[in-house]
Amino acid sequence: MAEPVPSGLDHARRHRPPLTPHVRNRTAPCPLTKASAVPVTRPAAGHRRPALADLVVSLAGALFVLAGATGLVPALSGVALAVAGGCTLACVRLARLAGTPPAPAGPDRPVSPDPARPAGAPPGRQARRVALSRRVAATLNAAVLAAGLTVAVLPLTDAAHRLPVALAGLAVTAPLYAMALLRLPGRSRLSHAERLRRAADVVGLGVSLVFAGWVLLPPGEVPSVARTASVAGATGLAVLLVAALAEWRRRPGAARCLAGAAATLAGLALLVVLLAYHAPDRAVLAVAPLLPVGALLTAGGARRSAAGERPRPGGLPVAWPELTAPAGIAALAAGHHLWTVGEFTGTAIALGLAVIPPMVLRELLAAADQRRRVARLAAREARLRDLVGDDQPAVATPAVGPVDRAGLLRGLAGSKGGALLVVDLHRAVDGGAVDLPVLVEVARRIRAGCGRGDLVARLADHEFAVLTDVGPVLAYALGTRLLAALVEPYPQAIRIQVSVGLAETTGGDPEDVLRQADLARRRAVQLGRDRVEWYDAYLEEQLVRRLDLERELPGAVARGELDLVFQPVLALADRQPVGTEALLRWRSPVLGTVLPDELLPVAADLDLVGEVGRWVLDRASRQLAAWSDGGRELWMAVNVTPRELAAPDIVARAATALAAYGVPPERLVVEVAEPAVGAELSTVVARLAGLRSLGVRTALDDFRAEHASLTQLRRLPLDLLKVGPHLVGPAADGQRPLIDVVASLSARLGLEVVVEGLESEAQVAGARRAGCRYGQGFVLARPATAERVEAWFEEFPSAPR
Repeated sequence: MAEPVPSGLDHARRHRPPLTPHVRNRTAPCPLTKASAVPVTRPAAGHRRPALADLVVSLAGALFVLAGATGLVPALSGVALAVAGGCTLACVRLARLAGTPPAPAGPDRPVSPDPARPAGAPPGRQARRVALSRRVAATLNAAVLAAGLTVAVLPLTDAAHRLPVALAGLAVTAPLYAMALLRLPGRSRLSHAERLRRAADVVGLGVSLVFAGWVLLPPGEVPSVARTASVAGATGLAVLLVAALAEWRRRPGAARCLAGAAATLAGLALLVVLLAYHAPDRAVLAVAPLLPVGALLTAGGARRSAAGERPRPGGLPVAWPELTAPAGIAALAAGHHLWTVGEFTGTAIALGLAVIPPMVLRELLAAADQRRRVARLAAREARLRDLVGDDQPAVATPAVGPVDRAGLLRGLAGSKGGALLVVDLHRAVDGGAVDLPVLVEVARRIRAGCGRGDLVARLADHEFAVLTDVGPVLAYALGTRLLAALVEPYPQAIRIQVSVGLAETTGGDPEDVLRQADLARRRAVQLGRDRVEWYDAYLEEQLVRRLDLERELPGAVARGELDLVFQPVLALADRQPVGTEALLRWRSPVLGTVLPDELLPVAADLDLVGEVGRWVLDRASRQLAAWSDGGRELWMAVNVTPRELAAPDIVARAATALAAYGVPPERLVVEVAEPAVGAELSTVVARLAGLRSLGVRTALDDFRAEHASLTQLRRLPLDLLKVGPHLVGPAADGQRPLIDVVASLSARLGLEVVVEGLESEAQVAGARRAGCRYGQGFVLARPATAERVEAWFEEFPSAPR
């Protein structure tokens, strides 16, 4: 690599720090020469192009509806135009998702459900990120398209055929939505109690909607089509809305898709009812808001689900909508009916009364769930009280909740100095929660390891705190002692991993001290667990930055925030460009430009390296094709990690990208870093051989010229060898530079040498003297955007064309 920081996906392992350093919002200079520095402008924080597009489409739709209502355009035309805008935008977004291959999580690295999960954590941990399959996105796209076309063709259809068109649209859209929603990722099996509770919610809301539709229909005989559409629409709406509310915290993307389907299908059902009653065209304007909103919600939910579900913070889903919505809907509908009609039919009264039993059943089920939850918690805490509560008054073990935090904060407020230790526990096998029998033994070991004046509190199911009045040295010794005691085997034949965070209590606010100790605990978790870590201010800065990166990176590919800059590779003999290297940048609207040394470790921990790597290969191939169309015969180097090479589809993926853009395979160079190859040598050899069978050239980056490296070099199927400038200078013992040895060996093996990181003319001269053909570095050309590189190429009319 030619830039001073890691510049491609192959650096995810070798430059991966335990915790990425805090880097302020900044932009990376990407001029080609030192005299032509042009900073990259950082977008305003919080700017989102999708939000702007939604706003424009919404305003345009409102104007079309207003024009239809005032008679400036025919009402049906206004509805069609308003619906077409929202559905078109949603279809474009869904089509992009349908054409983007999903990033498989892989069995060897499930996605971490919390920011503190270390790299390489064992499988079995709750996987937070699930990818939306292209087939599901295509099905959702078809559903939105069918709904939009149903309304769009109404102005072109005579009045007698509009109702059949609306029925056909509803009949096509509903099954498409059902197929897609049932296959959204992340669905969990419901327990018997949850299924019963969900059924009660659906029945209660469905009956209230049927009642509302019944009493709001015009008096007189109800057309059979309108009756069927009202009942079916109310039932479907109830099912979708209840499911959306239930998934709103755990799967917010899926919840948006469900809400979008509800809005779209409700709009089509309303359209059928209006056409069945031969309502005037202006009445159809009521459909206009539902379909665009439903389409955009569907697309937004699909994009969020494809980027990886991030559960919303908080506890259990709120229950008040399921309890109050049926009553509120029935009451409002009844009030409107009384105001306009004045009396109820027998059927309406029966439907109104039928709303009550499901609500009563829902309350009973909720009360039973609460009693079971309280009983389980009380039994769990009683076990711990029996062990350490009665005979040790210094131990604080109240019920888990705000009662624990308050007790610990009171102890911190009264502390005259000392330290706070936060102890975190996880099973060593799968990183999961620790069972109750083990917790009982943990509590005993903690109590035995602490002094008589120390305060022990249980903060959560797997987290304890110890408040001690000793100084820093003894507090660290206490943490080390507790760690040694807690990692010993348990009678249950399991081993747990322990992370201890330490913070001094002197002169600190109790809330701040607790937060600082918890941040130190997170540091210990990220560094691999089974360790003790002190808090310091820089640590907090690092963790906050890390959390920001982990929050923003999922979905960056779908949002179009990734970018490539390109650094030319020159022939040292005549300084003519012969190729470029694609270097990754993340242009985050919130964090500014993020360089690979920050981006890639986070991408690895979130299992996004594959997704990012696919984007880089596709974008680099497209840019190479554009330059080839201009007559330039340059190569393009793309960096991959050994883990990417281990993917069984890497060769097929490269072949697809080359074929898609018509790029000759010898113009693509796949680079892998030499320090990361050792552990996966056999796999890397096989994949590089497969790529070379396509005609793709391969390169070993960051070659170190050590004995093991020289041995490894003979096994790898390579075309290019990239070495750093440190090999160009004279050796420490006065012998000839190592670059001479490397160049000689490369010539015998048939490899071309690229010296990267060149920053002075002396280094360039040394590389050329050794017989190296190619060079890369700031002294030759700096990384820049494709447009600036293209302009720079124009200065070399004799460059390969």
